[in-house]
Amino acid sequence: MNSLMRGFAAACVSLVVAMPMARADEVSSAAVKKTIQAFEAKDPSIKARFKSAHGYAVFPDLGKAGVIIGGGGGDGHVYERGRMIGTAEVSQLSIGATVGVQHYSELIFFKDKAALDRFRANKLEFDANASAVIAKAGASASADYHDGVLVFTHPIEGVMLEASVGGQKFTFHPKGMKK
Repeated sequence: MNSLMRGFAAACVSLVVAMPMARADEVSSAAVKKTIQAFEAKDPSIKARFKSAHGYAVFPDLGKAGVIIGGGGGDGHVYERGRMIGTAEVSQLSIGATVGVQHYSELIFFKDKAALDRFRANKLEFDANASAVIAKAGASASADYHDGVLVFTHPIEGVMLEASVGGQKFTFHPKGMKK
């Protein structure tokens, strides 16, 4: 029975790898713009965050899947003061009571240059203690930065039930640099 569960978990993690997600150099500006519009439609107060934040990262389509062991990832664009400065990859892993498949968008605001510089230096990771705000009307107005970073998510499709421990790791690629 244990080998059956391990095989099933391995198959689910393999599913994550096969999920159709665009690489950072394939994420279009149109997809990023559409994602920002979706966040603004859910919560119009989020527009003020784009103006006040030093920078932000937009991940139009992140995917995750798992049974007991989960994984996922995706790619996006990174901006400083409204100007695209590069792309980024996010990868995630979790272990615990996890079951399902989900696609979602993620928006990360950097309060100041120091927070954005940590991201650019690949020193930003979210662990089990990090929390994201689900985009909905008024959520941005009451959300606060944690260590200079504020994260919003917007579900696209799928269902994921989780009571697990895990995290996200980011890899930044400056504009014009090949992976």
